[in-house]
Amino acid sequence: MNNQNIIINVGRQIGSGGSAIARRLADIFGCGFYDRELLCLAARESGFCEKFFEQHDEQKGFFRSLFHMHAPHVSDNSFYSNNFSQENLFKFQSDAIRKAADGGSCVFVGRCADYVLRDYQNTVNVFITADSRSRIDRICSRNGCDVNAALKIIEAGDRDRSSYYNYYTGKKWGHCASYDLCVNSSLLGIEDTVGFVADFIRSRMKEMEK
Repeated sequence: MNNQNIIINVGRQIGSGGSAIARRLADIFGCGFYDRELLCLAARESGFCEKFFEQHDEQKGFFRSLFHMHAPHVSDNSFYSNNFSQENLFKFQSDAIRKAADGGSCVFVGRCADYVLRDYQNTVNVFITADSRSRIDRICSRNGCDVNAALKIIEAGDRDRSSYYNYYTGKKWGHCASYDLCVNSSLLGIEDTVGFVADFIRSRMKEMEK
């Protein structure tokens, strides 16, 4: 990897504004931005349809539900081959992450990118959290739902992301020891959180250059 590349990996709680913060960081540092875009890359790498990756995005237990689903449209017979397994779908996505990182500076949102790229230079791993009220308000606004529905979305989303991350990385999702920086976006708001994280990244990059 080019030593001038910057790799920023952003983990986030549901409703924390983490994806919006990651997108702004990509703009600031001139990086490629990969959130759901990774699903398209993984589909190309594997031959599986993108919709299949979307249906099971950041969900460790998806393979258990496989035989209750219709088979996705694929470009070859790989769906029925020995290459199809939960671990290999994770590998397809990991290969897509590494391919993007090899191509230049990137911001990755979730999907264990910090673990996948653990051997890469110039990486900064950030986790974005927020208080319950902020998360509920953001989910209600985004999904047009009431508080009870928002709480269910948050609980299910955090559970899936935590299970997925912990299973594949051996680390603990959202735990400070798993990241370089953990930030509560409720304290400063989205824009000031972006500025705070950007300053941290600049400082980290200077230290890495020494």
